[in-house]
Amino acid sequence: MLELTASLPMYNLPELAGKNAAFWEALSKEMRAQRLASIPPDLVFSRPAVPDAIGSEVLFSQTCGYPLQTIYSGQFAFLGVPTYDFPGCGPSTHRAFVIVGKESPYRTIEDLRGARFALNSIHSNSGMNLPRLLLARHGIKAPFFGTVAATRSHTESIRRVQAGDLDAASIDCVTYGFFKELCPEKVSAIRVLAETPESPAIPFVTSIATPSDQIEQLRAALFRVANDSVYRPVLDGLHIKTITAVDPAEYTRVVAYEREAAERGYAELK
Repeated sequence: MLELTASLPMYNLPELAGKNAAFWEALSKEMRAQRLASIPPDLVFSRPAVPDAIGSEVLFSQTCGYPLQTIYSGQFAFLGVPTYDFPGCGPSTHRAFVIVGKESPYRTIEDLRGARFALNSIHSNSGMNLPRLLLARHGIKAPFFGTVAATRSHTESIRRVQAGDLDAASIDCVTYGFFKELCPEKVSAIRVLAETPESPAIPFVTSIATPSDQIEQLRAALFRVANDSVYRPVLDGLHIKTITAVDPAEYTRVVAYEREAAERGYAELK
């Protein structure tokens, strides 16, 4: 029998482990009330933010909007989209902050020409797609950076900019908000240089292999957690204001951004 998994890999700081676990406990309680079978007892904390695929074992996860429209196309079903209360977020939206060293000479996005840029993943909306669009809308054409170094995570990008190993990175505003709240010493030597355009927030998803009736039960359980005041402390711990239904058309914006950047002469972040 397939062993189902649950994970929250997008905001998986060690300092958030207990709060993420509390969210899963609340959702599990509501899923049990729906008599949903085979509920994973615990979250998988080792799942990467950008895995190879959304396999049939994935009962619940949270996945970046850009790979959902590219490498994960046809592999998932939407469950709901959170609205966070951090700066940079709007109703069901987020954006990225371009960060640099606090004492660096950079004052505008154009000043980064020739700089060393930290890229968490070529499949990242906040780390790659949104800064690409930002640069394109400033009339900048590729190549622009001196170096684009793969770091594999926003956490590592932040660490390397803070350490001065790299000059700049584009970080999801929710990730940046959690760093400032939970481990401010890790961002004490950096500052926000620019903000990208907004984009649909990172949604909760399940595998497309999940039976349709279970998908509806998952959605119902998720919305009960969002709307029952008893769970408000759990949501507040994760800075989630609400969770609402997903409009799939909104997520086509991320590939529209990709096309726009290409048309403006910045098809690849380099």
